[in-house]
Amino acid sequence: MKKAKLNEISPHAIHSSQDNNDEVIMVLTNLPDRDSAEHIAQTLIAEHLAACVNILAECSSVYRWQGKIETANEVPVFIKTTRAMYPRVAATILAHHPYELPEVIAVTIGLGLPAYLEWVQQAIKPTSA
Repeated sequence: MKKAKLNEISPHAIHSSQDNNDEVIMVLTNLPDRDSAEHIAQTLIAEHLAACVNILAECSSVYRWQGKIETANEVPVFIKTTRAMYPRVAATILAHHPYELPEVIAVTIGLGLPAYLEWVQQAIKPTSA
């Protein structure tokens, strides 16, 4: 995508989604390694369940699991999709995730550039062959 200059963005270019099903959300999950993250990302994009998946650099996670404090290296993943696709995105993550109880959290995108939000909405719709 062509990069817009900040001064070219109108104050009216900030958008809040009107239709709940078309509302753009970001789903967050963490995986134990980059290969797992890439597999889930490729699956979500190939099945038109997400418009974009960001695979971030490995990080350290500290959490309580089964009564013990644990530390693990994990790969964070940000998935851009719509509220309507969330159940299928979550099911795909669960089907391919190696953890017993993976983190799957959806965050509403309250504001954003309309063209980007529209792109997300269009990118998850299968194209006709």
